[in-house]
Formats: sequence, structure tokens, C-alpha cells
Amino acid sequence: MDVLSHNRAAWDQNVARKNRWTQPVDSETIARARRGEFELLITPTKPVPLSWFPTLQAMPTLCLASGGGQQGPLLAAAGAVVTVFDNSPQQLAQDRFVAKRDGLAIATVAGDMAYLSAFADETFGLIVHPCSNCFASEVRPVWRECFRVLRPGGVLLAGFVNPVRYLFDVEQMDKGVLEVRYSIPYSDLRDLNESERQRRIIAPLEPLEFSHTLADQIGGQLDAGFLLSGFFEDKYPSPADDPLSRYLETFIATRAVKP
Repeated sequence: MDVLSHNRAAWDQNVARKNRWTQPVDSETIARARRGEFELLITPTKPVPLSWFPTLQAMPTLCLASGGGQQGPLLAAAGAVVTVFDNSPQQLAQDRFVAKRDGLAIATVAGDMAYLSAFADETFGLIVHPCSNCFASEVRPVWRECFRVLRPGGVLLAGFVNPVRYLFDVEQMDKGVLEVRYSIPYSDLRDLNESERQRRIIAPLEPLEFSHTLADQIGGQLDAGFLLSGFFEDKYPSPADDPLSRYLETFIATRAVKP
């Protein structure tokens, strides 16, 4: 199966479904960001600490796999020079919608997060990469490309899923039952049988997902050449909606710097 094409169509469909991560910020939020008052999410609920950001005014910034009219417009309103890069044309259209509505300058580029050949070495001073590499079958190429396109001293802010989430049977977890079924790293292509894949992914047109080990998520950033300088964990807001959130935080955010 062509993962990139399937996930492109699935995220285009998620825009039509008004998935949370496809809904643009409103004009009031943009107005606050213009005053330097903004909260930016790369995991479900905890805003990125403002101390993690470099000076945003005129900062060349890549919002990586970050379409949807959320992170990119906030950063543009705060003064950054923003390029939003995403696999989904409809997600990119959300960023263009906010840019037109609120008079922002935002460039949009379509492509695969693991291949940033559209950009020269050392193009950006900031990369913002919200939880999205769970839709890529390999994550280490993402980190290597981030390192390449960042200039020295540049900052990578990344959110990603703790692989522990992928240990459990999803259908049972939706019923509140935590049943360990899979090993890590997990893959929708490898670990679901054909009937499950048809019922849970193909017929409803949902994105294919992949877990990545912490050795690849965190160690992969270090191996690419980054130095980690910030870390926090997060979870879904309501334990009633997510049984795992009763017990631990299952999302991670990191701040990394290119020396």
C-alpha cells in the first residue's frame, strides 16, 4: 500500500469531517498572537513554553507536517516568516484560508515530511513539528532532514506519541479495556489483519499509523546531530475519553538545537 497517498486522502477527508487538528484558529486568536499572546500546541493540551521559542520576528520558520490553519498562522501573526509543509492539500488550504482572512503571509508546500528537497541546507531558524510522525513509516529520515534544513543555532520543537499507546488493542481500549496485544514498534500494515485494516482504516478512510521506539524518536534526534534542551509529557484532557490517561502521559514534546 502507498502510505503517502493513502494518508493524503485520509487527511483530506479529515478536513471534511472537521477533525480537531484540521480546524483553523479564529481571528481573535490571531489578533492576540499579533500582540505576542499565544499558546501553541504540538501535543494535545499543554502549550509549548514560551521560553522554548527563539525570537520570532522575521524568523524563517518551517511548520512541518503541520497543516490545518493552527500553528502556522499563530507563528506568522507573531512575526515569523512561515512556510507550512504538509502531505494534505486540504490541510494546506486551511492555512491559506487563515492567511487570506487575517492578512498573513504564509507559504504552503505539499510533500512528504521525510523528504524536504524543496528546501536548501540551513534555510530555517525554527522548525515546529506537532504530533504527526506517527503517520510516517520511518522517523529517522525526518530528523535528518530537519537537521539539514536548520541553520546552526536553529531550534526544532517536536511533539510525538509515546509508543506505549500502541501496545493496546484499539477497539478494546475504546471500550475502556486495556488489553495488551501488540509489540513495539507497531505498524497498521504489519500488525492488523486484512479484515481489521478494512474495518478500521480502509472503509472509513482513516490514516495509517506507525509507532516509533523512543530510541528512534529521541535517540534519532541525537544521532542526527541535535542537542536536546527541553522535554515535557502530555495526555488527552479527559481520562473518561482515554483510559490510558488515567495512568500516565502518553505524548512527548522535545526542544532540540542544532549546534
